[in-house]
Amino acid sequence: MALGYKTRKRLSLLLLVVWLPLYIMAAVSIVNALGRPPIWAELLVYVVLGFLWAIPFKFVFKGVGQPDPGAKKDVPASRD
Repeated sequence: MALGYKTRKRLSLLLLVVWLPLYIMAAVSIVNALGRPPIWAELLVYVVLGFLWAIPFKFVFKGVGQPDPGAKKDVPASRD
């Protein structure tokens, strides 16, 4: 499934604005529900969860910060 540049850009924005805050709230709620572990264990859990959320969406974020490869390049008008 190949997504277009514009689609990937919109989907990445949706993931960052909607999914990531929901994921953070869920992770914090689950860690708190299990009881407060020692600070080093809690830090380790949050670091691992911080990396795990992005792995399934790696294909979406790849190349989003680059210029659109399909866009036409503007050619400056020649001055005569």
